[in-house]
Amino acid sequence: MHPTLSTSLIKILGCDYPIIQTAMGWVATSQLVCASIQAGAFGFLAAAVMDPAECEREIKKIKSVTDKPFGVNIHGFQPGVERIVDLCIEYKVAALSYGRGPNSKLIDKVKDAGLKCVPTIGNSKHACKAVKMGADILVCQGQEGGGHTGAIPTWLLLAEVLDLNPGVPVVACGGFKDGRGLAAALTFGAEGIAMGTRFMMSSDSPTPSATKAEYIKSQVSNIPVSSKLDGLPQRMLMNRTLVELEKSSSFGMLIRALRNGWKYKSKTGMPIVQILKTAWEMASKTDMTLGQTLMAVNAPMIIQKAMVEGKPDEGVLPSGQIAGLIYDLPNCAQMVSKIIEEAQINLMRVTSTVT
Repeated sequence: MHPTLSTSLIKILGCDYPIIQTAMGWVATSQLVCASIQAGAFGFLAAAVMDPAECEREIKKIKSVTDKPFGVNIHGFQPGVERIVDLCIEYKVAALSYGRGPNSKLIDKVKDAGLKCVPTIGNSKHACKAVKMGADILVCQGQEGGGHTGAIPTWLLLAEVLDLNPGVPVVACGGFKDGRGLAAALTFGAEGIAMGTRFMMSSDSPTPSATKAEYIKSQVSNIPVSSKLDGLPQRMLMNRTLVELEKSSSFGMLIRALRNGWKYKSKTGMPIVQILKTAWEMASKTDMTLGQTLMAVNAPMIIQKAMVEGKPDEGVLPSGQIAGLIYDLPNCAQMVSKIIEEAQINLMRVTSTVT
């Protein structure tokens, strides 16, 4: 392997290659994590959309298949997060990733247990704070990334964070799919890359085939950022549902949200009155409308319609912009092997040119 590929990311996380499979809700299940870590990458289980019991089952599944290290992703505000952290410690998970960060007490507990902390940031101003709280690695996700994303392009964000010299390895995320991107990130100063959409668009991903077909057909210019789903900027494929959301007025959003709330109340486990109360409390604390906060409460079910049930026109399709440049669905072993091969070719080309 080219020496440039032997980065500190490998040493810290214990993976074979400087590639991270990110935690995508309802996609980064034990099935995908097992495939990605056996291929030599480092995978994160998407426990942010799981309760503790489901998280434990998924961790056990991974442990039953391989003894390679892997990580778990959480949100600091999710129900049962403290129990999930205890499970990660109990089962000797290698790392914890998070975006909307847990409190410092929880981070201290994780650090004391020897787990590595791998937060994702979308703005350089969050880098120093994340390191101060205990980050061992920083994943910098640029606006090309899928799902909830920031406003700064990947390479500009990466440059800003590297210039800060944060004192921990920095990983580039948003817009990566191949060895050219990995080689470019490493020569730019990153210690590796993190990919979500590329791993989701693999034969090992649990995403239904009908939904994957929509990603294969996508174009770079038709994967916009919208805040219509839950009030926060989120990159998604343009489809019928997103078109309708974008065209909705504030009143239209409220009607749609109420309709969705009624439709999905059995899945949320909350009666419609409780859904309304939760949305009203959210709206009173933010500049979001009641329609937006109601949509935010129901957003997970809308996403699942496409990503779990295989009905892409009835839900939304979170996606990195890179989906428009992906035309195949290899398994993770094939994908990672090809990325490393391409990266070595590009790194050797650069080295020979410089020499």
